[in-house]
Order: sequence, then structure tokens, then C-alpha cells
Amino acid sequence: MREDSTKNRIIEAAGPIFAEVGYENGTVRDICSAANVNVASIKYYFGDKKNLYLETVLYARQSRAERYPFPGWSEETPAEERLYDFVSSLLRRLTALQGAPWQVNLLMRELMKPNEACRLIVQEYFQPMFRGLLVLIDQLVEGPLKEEDRLKIGFSIIGQCLHYRYGTAVMDLMVPADMRDSFEIEQLADHITKFTMRGLASFSQQEVPTQNESE
Repeated sequence: MREDSTKNRIIEAAGPIFAEVGYENGTVRDICSAANVNVASIKYYFGDKKNLYLETVLYARQSRAERYPFPGWSEETPAEERLYDFVSSLLRRLTALQGAPWQVNLLMRELMKPNEACRLIVQEYFQPMFRGLLVLIDQLVEGPLKEEDRLKIGFSIIGQCLHYRYGTAVMDLMVPADMRDSFEIEQLADHITKFTMRGLASFSQQEVPTQNESE
């Protein structure tokens, strides 16, 4: 128990430092000082700074997923409701319009300036989540989709959510104070869902070329 507690304390100390200054500028000495442990503890628990960073990023990802899990849907749950739940959960994980904890800032820094940890996050987290979103898109569109359209629609949904993570400062300057209540997560999720549903309607009757036609 004491070893696990010390290891977690190091990660909790490393997280805010890496989130603020990045992997290159986050020093082992500063992390150990913040965690109140000696430098040898990094080698003992993690091997080196690189593995400490990897474990810190994965810890950040796991903590956000555990705090805001995607709902467990039944077979009877309408696809549009699933889309709303997906968007709402993703917005909460990104802490849109809220003070972002270090976990979110670290993950966003990693995605903007990828390190080796980014590959692990994509493989273990984003790809499964994105595949689930693509399946949901297939359920919402009447008829087959071109693969490139499936991917673009998926990225568009994710992009809308990311906008409310990165655009908060600008939105605060542009949105009147008496409208702020209309930009809470529930309202944003409802807007993104409706906007997406209307966009998907234009793809419902799309004709997908057969293999012979496309050759």
C-alpha cells in the first residue's frame, strides 16, 4: 500500500508539471521536490523519466474516462439518444467551459505535440471510441456511406466538441453575459446533436459507387 501511495504521489506531482511545461522542460528534480521524494524514487518506480511521462499520460486518460464514462446503452436506446450521450460525455471529459484539471491539459498538450504516449492513447483509447462513433453514424444514416464520408463525419463531430474546449476564451469575449446559460454542456450537446442530425440527413440518399463503377 505504501509503495502504491508513493508511486501515485509521484504521478500526481508530475502531472501538473508536465501539463504546464511539457516533457522536455519537466525536470525529475522538480517532480521529486513536488512529490517530496528523492530522485532515486523515479528509477525505482518508473525506470526513467520517459516511462514516468508515459504512465502519467495514461493515468490522466484513465482518470477522465472513469470520471465521465460513456453510458451503457440497451439495444432499444435510439441512435439519436446515443449520439447525444456520446457528445455530452465527450464534452464533460474535455471540461468545456470549466476550469480544466491538469489531466485534460496534459492530454491536450500530448495531442497537439505528440510524444510516444500519443500513439498509445490513440491505439488504446481514441481508436476504439472512434470506431464506436462510426458504427453509430452508420445507424443514423439511411443507406451506405462512402468510407471517406464516414471518417469526415466522425471527425466533424469530434471537432465540434474540441471547439468548445479550445474556443472558450474567445467565446467569453463574443457571447453576451446574459446568454452564457445557453452554453452549458447540456445545451451544447443538444445543439451538436441536432446540427449533426441535420447534416446526416443529406447523406441518407447518397449513392455509393460499386467497385466496378469506381475502377
